[in-house]
Amino acid sequence: MITGAQCRAARALVEYSRERLATASGIDIGTIESFESKLGKPDDTSIAILQSTLETAGAAFLPDGEHGGIGVRLKFNRSETRRIATLEGEGGLVAHDDVP
Repeated sequence: MITGAQCRAARALVEYSRERLATASGIDIGTIESFESKLGKPDDTSIAILQSTLETAGAAFLPDGEHGGIGVRLKFNRSETRRIATLEGEGGLVAHDDVP
């Protein structure tokens, strides 16, 4: 389970606003705000959804271990992240793919 600080840091790394994370995850923006500012803790299901959404966006959460504490980093380097963002932003019509 991630912490509010990890959520906030992951959002910064993947360049998501709270609004974008709320839209992508389906979690209320107020819930995200109170979680990140330590004013409240959402249920475990909501935290798991936030974590999954941020991981899909490119964040990797690091567990507490003997070589360091909990943290967050990017799954990809900056160059790969820019290329992925470019490909995702190309747009076009969304339709069924006939490729088997």
